[in-house]
Amino acid sequence: MKRTTLALCTALFISQGALAEESFKQVPAGIYTLDPTHASITWQVNHLGLSNYTARFTKFTAEVDYNPKNPEESVITASIDPTSIKTDYPYPQKKDFDKKLVENEDWFNASAFPKIDFKSTKLEMTGEKTAIMTGDLTLLGQTKPVTLNVNFNGAYEAHPFTGKPALGFSAKGTLNRSDWGFTTYVPNIGDEVKLIIETEFEKK
Repeated sequence: MKRTTLALCTALFISQGALAEESFKQVPAGIYTLDPTHASITWQVNHLGLSNYTARFTKFTAEVDYNPKNPEESVITASIDPTSIKTDYPYPQKKDFDKKLVENEDWFNASAFPKIDFKSTKLEMTGEKTAIMTGDLTLLGQTKPVTLNVNFNGAYEAHPFTGKPALGFSAKGTLNRSDWGFTTYVPNIGDEVKLIIETEFEKK
């Protein structure tokens, strides 16, 4: 009985996975909003040549104005709260490292710059489910272009848990923080920042 149940569950998830991969052209056009419970923004910088120090933002919003007939006409916007930075610094009783990064003028200076904003300006499909996305990133009051490699993970016309149309994307990219005037401790703390983004969206 247990084996039969397991086999049925496995078949169900396989069939749902296939649907997610195949239906991205069938989902309706329109505005899709971020599901924050299934999304993450992680970044890495080189630390003294010893490690790729990893941190993340835990509060952000995003929308996709999605065009299934011509995905290259879709537009993505996002806004990050820099006060939500998490570094997993292990000794908060000695130093609130996250707070220092948030408040210090040499770092994110969030009291002066309370948002990090992004808006896509170009989306070029490079394959069935891959694309290069260019957009404007506003950081520390300066707006510069960034490029991300996007993987379209899949979509549902009706999400198996919510019943709503849903989309899922992953993205990776790099930027030089000095382009935004963010030069603190360069080169000991790397100039190049690696971005790893995971998202799920549901139709508004």
